[in-house]
Amino acid sequence: MSCQSIVLLIILSCLASALFGATELPSVFGNHMVLQRDKPIPVWGWSEEGLKVKVTLGGKSATATAGKDGRWEVRLPAMKASGEGRELIVEGSEKIVFKDVLVGEVWVCSGQSNMEWSVNGALNPNEEKQAADYPKIRHIKVPKIPSDSHERDFNARWQVCSPSTAGGFTAVGYYFARALLEKLNVPVGLVNSSWGGTRIEPWMPLEGYRMIGKQGFARDTIKRIEAVDPSTEEGKARHLAGIEVMRDWIKKAEHAVDSGKFPPPRPASAQVGIGQSHQDPTRLYRGMIHPLVPYAIRGAIWYQGESNGNEGETYYHKMHGLVKGWRKVWNQGDFPFYWVQLANFTNDRKTPQGGDGYARIREAERRALDIPNSGMAVIIDIGETSDIHPKNKQDVGKRLAQWALAETYEFDVVASGPLYETMKIEGGKARILFKNVGKGLIIGRKQGLEDTEELVIDAKLERFAIAGKDKTWVWAEAVIDGDTVLVSHPDVPVPVAVRYAYSANPLGANLYNREGFPASPFRTDDW
Repeated sequence: MSCQSIVLLIILSCLASALFGATELPSVFGNHMVLQRDKPIPVWGWSEEGLKVKVTLGGKSATATAGKDGRWEVRLPAMKASGEGRELIVEGSEKIVFKDVLVGEVWVCSGQSNMEWSVNGALNPNEEKQAADYPKIRHIKVPKIPSDSHERDFNARWQVCSPSTAGGFTAVGYYFARALLEKLNVPVGLVNSSWGGTRIEPWMPLEGYRMIGKQGFARDTIKRIEAVDPSTEEGKARHLAGIEVMRDWIKKAEHAVDSGKFPPPRPASAQVGIGQSHQDPTRLYRGMIHPLVPYAIRGAIWYQGESNGNEGETYYHKMHGLVKGWRKVWNQGDFPFYWVQLANFTNDRKTPQGGDGYARIREAERRALDIPNSGMAVIIDIGETSDIHPKNKQDVGKRLAQWALAETYEFDVVASGPLYETMKIEGGKARILFKNVGKGLIIGRKQGLEDTEELVIDAKLERFAIAGKDKTWVWAEAVIDGDTVLVSHPDVPVPVAVRYAYSANPLGANLYNREGFPASPFRTDDW
């Protein structure tokens, strides 16, 4: 046996010992963590094959035996919420004790920069941090790990919310958690897995692409991934070919170094994978979401779309792939999934037909509400014309929490502002019907962190446009009529379609419900 082979065996032996000798758990389990209440609690890790592992929390225990790959998993019985810091004890090859473990509500917070954006960078950071004495709120930030493989762990630790730690929390997640804590009075755990500037594609699992496989972009992505998957014949062949190329290179490199020369460049053809970028399909799911599965969660909140901002219909399908894909791999049912519709941004073109900038992707986000158990926070009234990162994250978090309070926790509150439901043509007018009218429709104005103000004197609805069969758009006259809006224009005697706030920055859009939530932009046409 060559010296190289002996060294390799020693390395592999050490790795095997490190991986499967000592009992290990992924970093999502740790001191100060929050476990999900009222659901069975999966706890998993790795030990030596055949080793029996016992897990105990609050007087309840479960056992499992490590399989051939060293992995074991137990499921503790569902538990009621508890703000008492208890110990989670894992007994395998040694005894591991996690301290200050709470039981409450766990939410995954994901997306791009507006989710990653911290309390330090949002409005009133000093005042907010000084007031952040909420030890029942806990936060863990998943590091940025793009991967071709399905990673099993990451390096991160739970933090207890305090004036000294809250500044680094996801701002949207923190204000979401704070609103929940106020109403539920149970611990809230935030699992922050976000990365600024990312598209939606890398966050989707392969299962999600398969669920929307009729779409051309999804079919192409599936073929691309399967072509490099070692579990497929094609993928296996490509990897073996790459290994042969590397073996040939190693021989040449050894010869060069023995001769006192630099080795030749490593061959690019030996690198077989989904891609090199963190933007490549499934690579953030594999590195930053998969290690969390199957941690028990209540649901997920999502703030992304800017990097897919030129899309429309395709983003609608991608949202289906993301949400349904996560739900499939988590295998915890159709858990709640609430997202943020993109804020108003860039210059206001103010043309009645609209369709510029983020208008089409907002419509895709609105239409994706046909996904069961989903919701959308509308924020076209709190964005900033010149900043893609609006600082008012307080209202974003509260509006996401409003969905959770209404739909997940079944409080008697309206979930959001008015959402377009249907249109009826009555003579020369179009009547628009809405869901989530709440206590009624109003003309409103939102300024900063202040509550929405109802405008009465000389107020009129803005940003409604109407068109006939000639598809020529004009600004419309719109009036509130009970729980509906009547839209018309003298030059459009036979209306066919209506649009509202359908532009990149619909400044002046002012339809709200009395609860103070803005109506979502919408279009009734598909032109």
